[in-house]
Formats: sequence, C-alpha cells, structure tokens
Amino acid sequence: MGNQMDKLSHLSYAEVPTVDPNGVDTEDGPRIGVSYIFSNDDDELEDGCAVDSTDRDPNQEEKQYDQHDEVECAVYNRDECIYEKSAKSANLEVYSPENLLNKCKAGDLVEFVATGQYPHWAVYVGDFQVVHLHRAEVKNSFLTDASQGRRCRIVNDFYKFKALGPDMVVQNAMEQVGLKDRELSWRNSECFAAWCMFGKREFKMGGEIRIGKQPYRLKIFMSDKHSHVLEFQSLEDMVMEKRRNDHLGRTAVLQELATHFSRVEEIKTHPDSRVSELLAEELSAFKGNSYANISEENVGELICVTLIKVCRNCTQR
Repeated sequence: MGNQMDKLSHLSYAEVPTVDPNGVDTEDGPRIGVSYIFSNDDDELEDGCAVDSTDRDPNQEEKQYDQHDEVECAVYNRDECIYEKSAKSANLEVYSPENLLNKCKAGDLVEFVATGQYPHWAVYVGDFQVVHLHRAEVKNSFLTDASQGRRCRIVNDFYKFKALGPDMVVQNAMEQVGLKDRELSWRNSECFAAWCMFGKREFKMGGEIRIGKQPYRLKIFMSDKHSHVLEFQSLEDMVMEKRRNDHLGRTAVLQELATHFSRVEEIKTHPDSRVSELLAEELSAFKGNSYANISEENVGELICVTLIKVCRNCTQR
C-alpha cells in the first residue's frame, strides 16, 4: 500500500486499512481503522470535472454558489477547537477571483467554492499566482485560472493552529510544485494548502497512527440549538468527511441525517423485542458518556454491536 490509500466508499461504520505514518507498511494485515468510512477521493471530482467525471469547460460562465446551502461546522481535537466554519466565527463572504486579488497577500490560503462541487484550496504566492494540488499534481497557476469560474475567499482563520510565517508558507508551497501521483503526500487540495500554512504532519496521508480512541470530533451545526457529531481517529479522515459534506451542501446533508435517524427508529421498533431492548440499552449507555450533548452519532456501530449481542445470546441458548 505504501503511501497510497485505496479509494473507499461512504458505506457504513466499519474498519478500513490504514497506512504507516512513515509511508511503509511492515505487516500484511490491516491495522486499526476509522469507524466512519469516508467518501471517494475527491481529487478527481473537485476540479474541472463533473460528478459524472465528464470534463467541464474552464471558460464557462461563473458557477452557481448558494451561501445559505453552506454546511457550518466545527472540529475538535479532544476538547480543543481546531477548526470552525460558521457565520458567527468567520467571514464567509465570497468574491470573484478578480476582486479577491485586491485582498490577497502572499502566504494566504484561498478557497474556491461552487454549489455541488468539492471546495478547492490553494496557497497564494504573490504575482497573481497560487500553488495548489490539482488532479494529482502540485501546480503553479494564476489565481483566475485556478478558480475555473468559482467564487473564492481567504480562509486563513478556519483552522486554529498557529500559522508559519508568510515566507515559509510560500516556500513550503513552491518547493512542492511538480510533485505528482505517487510522489504526493496529501489526499486533497485542502490538506496540501493547510500543510503549507501550518506544517503539521497530520495533514499528510498516514500522518497519524489510528490506534485507540477517536480524538477528532466533527460537529455539524444543524440549527442554532441542534448539532450532529461524528468521531474520527485522524485529522485526514475528518477532512475527507467534512469535504464530502461541503460537496453535498446543507440541504442534502440534513436529508441524509434525517434518513439516518429514521433507520435507527426502524431498528428500535423491530419485531424482535430483544433487538429493540439491546439497542435501547446501547443508546442509553452511549448518551451517558462524557459527551452528554452528542446525538445518536455512530449509530451504525451501535447497531452492529447490538446485533452481535443478539447473535451471541442465540448461540448461548
């Protein structure tokens, strides 16, 4: 497997193989994986490519963007907030590429957004140019070309890590230009740009060992009073799921969650009273942990635990 990770589908809560943080797997068998499977690698979908993988015309008119459909969220590493995108914490206003050039300084992180597309991140390096990970290659492009008709904004404040100096951010970006395919250490443009600014290995593929508890929590703001939380064992996995939500948009994410909870209710009312009883016990125990405000996240995992218990009970009879 080396430093390349298999493409995975957003199927269920289950274990997936991971890679060694040094890029070398010493064992043939899979190691401990995340409990929430992330979506397909978005690199082939995020830039100049439609959902059906057909090419987009880079000269087409400005793409649609609905700020009201933006998914607002926060990310915590244990109890520390390390990322937040919400109208309360940051300026979410977007601009045309031409207008943004008047606001950019070398070392800034830029995000290009359009409805129904993965956001694309880049590092502004001065002289109207950005460095970005595009279609499995780190490229140096003019900001207006990299936008491909999308609106954009400066996102230096989304991640809460301490940033490197602007000169070092630019140097980090420029030194990677030309890397491609198996030479790459980042799964997507956001991880690449964030690594350039903060220098944290956690943004690289396999940068963390996925063992033990899941320290990262992605909190999706469903309304002013309600939220939904997902847990991850690595920052990389969390970024993948966050970007999947950005791609779907707020309306689709809320619909997905509604369907998700509806399925939970169906299982809770299963004719097999023992299944309902065990699931109720698991949910009660889960809500009683230290995160008392967490909704019924990871319910897929709970369902699996419940069904395993039922099977064990059957074999013991």
